[in-house]
Amino acid sequence: MPFTIATWNINSVRLREGLVLKLLTEEAPDILCLQECKSPVDKIPTEGFAALGYHHMVARGQKGYNGVAILSKLPITDAGDRDFVQLGHARHVAARLENGVTIHNCYVPAGGDIPDRDENVKFGQKLDFLTEMRDWFSAEKPSRSILVGDLNIAPREDDVWSHKQLLKIVSHTPIEVEHLAEAQDAGKWVDVTRQFIPEGLLYSWWSYRAADWDAADKGRRLDHIWATPDISAAAHGGRILRAVRGWEKPSDHAPVFSTFDL
Repeated sequence: MPFTIATWNINSVRLREGLVLKLLTEEAPDILCLQECKSPVDKIPTEGFAALGYHHMVARGQKGYNGVAILSKLPITDAGDRDFVQLGHARHVAARLENGVTIHNCYVPAGGDIPDRDENVKFGQKLDFLTEMRDWFSAEKPSRSILVGDLNIAPREDDVWSHKQLLKIVSHTPIEVEHLAEAQDAGKWVDVTRQFIPEGLLYSWWSYRAADWDAADKGRRLDHIWATPDISAAAHGGRILRAVRGWEKPSDHAPVFSTFDL
């Protein structure tokens, strides 16, 4: 059963409901995972999504912050969530497809502006979040699973506009990259976006601060789709829909897609 999955940090699902509807109409992924929904679950505007065939949703939310949701045309069941580092944040939710594939939707903390846990509590929370992910994957060894989301780290040199200039900038510091790699290795996760696009500059986020984000093109690849080795070879068609960043009143993230023949 082939299906297409997309992940997108929407930066408020209620504020940008129209953009979600536009994406679902134009691209029609079977599953759309959203992060930073900034909404309690009962306030997520599901009627318009259902009208387009997305009758299934598994979500965790909170007022004004964080929040993750999985919208699906395919039947899914709630597969739980984890409160990483006991922050009380809605940053993870899982759903299971009828074919047994589990989808994890994650929103890793951004980590603030100072890459030092002694000076910046948020940076320490980010590292601890990743360490707990590593320990979880080590203990439970995921299988037939897909992990998507805004992981808030651009791990490779060609995942940022300037490796040298961003080495001391949160999201690309060596300690963050190392922590993400340890979590990825613990679950033997395969980066399916880079499996399909192995070389070259690739971004999914461009700051609001740039007067002309497209011309400046100072991006970072913060949004990811991973799969366990038992299904990673079934992935193809990986792409980042850069044009979405240019839609009216956009999120600062663009959606990432992959198709799985399972």
